[in-house]
Amino acid sequence: MIGEPNEQNNELIFQDALHALRRGDKARAKELLTLILKSDQNNPIYWIWLSAAVDSKKERIYCLQTALQLDPENVTAKRGLILMGALAPDDSIQPFPMHHARGWEEKLLLANEKPKVRTSILKNPILRLAGITLIGLGLCTYVFFGLILPRQNNIERTQTPTPGPSPTFTATPTLVGATAIPTRMSGGPTPLWAYLPQTYTPTPLYVITPRSPASIDQYRIAVDAYEKGDWDAFILNMELIRPLEPDSADIPYYIGEAYRFKGEANAAIRYYDDALDIDDKFAPAYLGLARANIMRSPNYNAESLFNDALEFDPFYGEAYLERARFYLRRGDIKDALEDLEKAQEYLPGSSEVYLTLADAYLADEDIDRALTYAEEAYALDITNLSTYKLLSDLYIQTKDYPRALDALQLYTNYALEDATAFAKLGMILYRMGDYEQALRALDRAVDLNPNGVRDYYIYRGLSNVELGNGAEAIDDFIIAVEEDDRNYEARIGYARANYLDKKFGTAFLQIEVAIDLAETDEENALAYYWLAKIQEQRGDIAEAIEAWEALLDMDEDAMTPEMRTEAETQLDILVPPTRTPKSGAPTSTPTVGNSTSTPSSLTPTRTPTRTPSPTPTP
Repeated sequence: MIGEPNEQNNELIFQDALHALRRGDKARAKELLTLILKSDQNNPIYWIWLSAAVDSKKERIYCLQTALQLDPENVTAKRGLILMGALAPDDSIQPFPMHHARGWEEKLLLANEKPKVRTSILKNPILRLAGITLIGLGLCTYVFFGLILPRQNNIERTQTPTPGPSPTFTATPTLVGATAIPTRMSGGPTPLWAYLPQTYTPTPLYVITPRSPASIDQYRIAVDAYEKGDWDAFILNMELIRPLEPDSADIPYYIGEAYRFKGEANAAIRYYDDALDIDDKFAPAYLGLARANIMRSPNYNAESLFNDALEFDPFYGEAYLERARFYLRRGDIKDALEDLEKAQEYLPGSSEVYLTLADAYLADEDIDRALTYAEEAYALDITNLSTYKLLSDLYIQTKDYPRALDALQLYTNYALEDATAFAKLGMILYRMGDYEQALRALDRAVDLNPNGVRDYYIYRGLSNVELGNGAEAIDDFIIAVEEDDRNYEARIGYARANYLDKKFGTAFLQIEVAIDLAETDEENALAYYWLAKIQEQRGDIAEAIEAWEALLDMDEDAMTPEMRTEAETQLDILVPPTRTPKSGAPTSTPTVGNSTSTPSSLTPTRTPTRTPSPTPTP
């Protein structure tokens, strides 16, 4: 349903009505004034102008009487009613002013009554030239002595840079190298268009149909609303054009587009059908139907509609692009790439084409090519939020966390309800060691969609562990283990959380599972380190010693220097050095429990079969 005109639209329509009156098109003016009076019946100005647009005297009197009722002091309404005999003459009403001169009055003046003409020196051309010359000289003197000379004393000599090698810039644009935006004092994020050296023009209309003289002004208002994204105003003005151009298929099509942009798929479909009723070979309407049906039902099979659009317009780049996206959703990468090749040909320089190419190569697990196309899309249009989201995913895949952080921070400034984006932001901040900020981002994600980000609870737990908040981390690790009980990071984090909460028995159970899941030397070293610390707290000194010894038996590169130093220190405490015996006395080695009677069972013997990513894939 069409929205009511607002004040801004009323003013535009009112100006249109005045233009129509000046052209003598009273019928058009009457139509427009009647339209705005539906939303603002208490405006006397509209009623007065409507009286000029109607044909019969009775209608004029009615309009002027209505205006006078709304504004009893309105002089224009009173004059009109008096002239038409509908109101008694009133001496207080001044007649219309006469702005033209009366030539005969001047002839009646006597000689002494006529104004005296004073001779001006400016009438002398020589004096005028001399005056202009003097003024010019004065201005030149002021400019030279008053402006130029004082500034020369303040000008610093430009420093000449020492010749040297030119700086090297990466050809591929990156978020890290983007131009910085000045600090803002107002609230809310800077609009993305503020990052641009020049403003992008909106997506042009598919076809520009020559409009009839009766609708050209209304169409101009509609196009202005389209470029501003004011869909209600656009729909309103296009509806006014429909009766004037009943055979134009593009009018209902564009109304359908506006409803689609508003998210109203059913209304959009109705208008696309209206366009096809007028012209069943109008390609954009088939594309619109495909888009709207997919919006209404994501699993809708729109292939036949895409095919119809391309049958009637084989050079329709947007149809190739949308069909490629459709193929990608159903996993048909080969056909998608073929359509994207056509889309590149017919939509040169389109960031959406490059972005979809990046999606296609990401689906094909070709990360390098996906990243190349995503960065190209970013270079073409830095206002597209989808580009930042895809770039962040690709940078996470390549473990380029600083760039992933830049992309996600900008994206989440605008996509305030995207829980997964905030969860990924928290994961990146954890990887970069900013645990407090990681907690803030992950808390936001959980608040938005607690069940939709269960794969990321592990990072909130790990961040709490790093901050020493064991009790807060335990609940997160319970969920993380439920999601993936074979996740090494979740198990060792769960053990550490219980260790911090002094629940050493539960910590021991979790670290045993972590040892079984460890596949690299680094993972084994970390597991033995925490096993030793946990067993010390449980009082099982023998197994603690075995764990410390197993850790020291490993390569130094598998652990941090601090871990190795702590292992050596703890062994010195738990296993005192052997005393030097007296001459002839047998050497005895003190033992703690049975730790030296059997070889250590904790020495790693497995050869890792794969090197897992430090970032578990959610």
